Amino acid sequence: MRERLERIVGPERVIDDPAALGTYRDDFTEADGQDPGAVVMIETADEVVELVVAARELGTSITPRVANTNIGGIAIPAPGAIVADMTRMNRVLEVNADEMYAVIEPGVTQQQLKDHLLELGVPLTFGYSLGPPHTSILANCILDGLTNRSLRYGSMSQWVSGLEVVLGDGSMLKTGAWAIEGVDPFGRPPLPDVTGVFTAFQGTTGIATKVVFQLWPKHRFEKRLFILGYDSESTFAAMQSLCWMEICEDVGVLSWPNGKMMMGVQHPDPVPDPDEPLYFLYVDLTADLPEQMALRERMVGSVLDDLRGQGARFEAPLDVHTLLKVNPAMGVFAEFPVDLKYLYDHPGGGLSWMGTYGPISRFASCADACSELMVQRGYPPAIVSRPMRGGHFGVLRFLVTFDKADREECARVRALMEVLLEEVVGRGFAMYKTPDWALDRLRDRIDPRLRQLVRELQQLTDPDGVLNPGKMKL
Repeated sequence: MRERLERIVGPERVIDDPAALGTYRDDFTEADGQDPGAVVMIETADEVVELVVAARELGTSITPRVANTNIGGIAIPAPGAIVADMTRMNRVLEVNADEMYAVIEPGVTQQQLKDHLLELGVPLTFGYSLGPPHTSILANCILDGLTNRSLRYGSMSQWVSGLEVVLGDGSMLKTGAWAIEGVDPFGRPPLPDVTGVFTAFQGTTGIATKVVFQLWPKHRFEKRLFILGYDSESTFAAMQSLCWMEICEDVGVLSWPNGKMMMGVQHPDPVPDPDEPLYFLYVDLTADLPEQMALRERMVGSVLDDLRGQGARFEAPLDVHTLLKVNPAMGVFAEFPVDLKYLYDHPGGGLSWMGTYGPISRFASCADACSELMVQRGYPPAIVSRPMRGGHFGVLRFLVTFDKADREECARVRALMEVLLEEVVGRGFAMYKTPDWALDRLRDRIDPRLRQLVRELQQLTDPDGVLNPGKMKL
């Protein structure tokens, strides 16, 4: 295998030493790792084409990877497979300030694009996931993740105006308007929109080598407020009311264990202190005029006052800079992209989740039910949530940190995730970035015609099963 791969990228960019391969075998979760046969450091789209052809000839498969910070097992390779490490494929190929898009490669990170836009001096910005600054923007797009601007603009696949993709036979295509020769990649219309064939398929239909990524106006004034809430129902009611007012750039809710872990408490007591807030609500406001910002702050206050009149308890909003003087640990939220190291940089290094999309009207009841299940099993209910696409749906995510070296604890975490999956599905939520084990449990509940169509699309785009086999297996 090595000789064939060296003909594509040279000997210095092929890794097959067992010790070095170990860093590519697993992720943060409790999922079992698999040893790849080799790792290839990719730098160009042409090399991706050649690698796919080589994998077919060698009778093996390819798993693309950048930072490997997703927690769904999606970048765990098949045994003996080739890992295409795309961190070096990291060029910002174009920024079109007039049409508000950037064309970027898979290795372009959140911090890199932010810095690039600042250097250009264009009044544009984008949304950041809660992943570390070194995570891939393109990967979040094709896995249908979310950002701090998902309230306005939706999940990340909706930010994609076009893709360049290498199929399983080594051919390449473009989606969106730039599939027409001489047309700029301004959006997905007017051709039939097949971009969705390559999003949320977990790399089983093609390897994306470029994305046309939508940018958004950067406003003159920005303010982040934190509001402490003392019960689920009123906190999530405030979130939904703020969505409907259409004044916020972002609204999010985090539960109390997140705050404890930020302050260095690695294993918070699963049962909260009755005198402490259960949640903190953070609200991002933007404006181009001071009076516009002042009005929006008053409107936030009116939502809280209305709920207080119904018996809810909220503390007065704190600007993030004021909060930092009281609690410097909250500095991770001062500016995006954030690095929530408390979730993964700890003894044991394990992180797992039940990440769901679902109806905001059911957030409070679902959060309460799942919190109870977590507490019963000895885990503090760490919750992260935000509304998306104007409040049409939202993310409700339950997080667990643990010791990956402890196989018994890994089994307990998996058992918890299985119980949480049943609970959230029963309440009308769907898991996103869905790992293999969850798809196994959900398969019989998914429309059989959809399952058949997914299999047909995977066969059409990857007839030899070269691309990330075993993932998104319906």
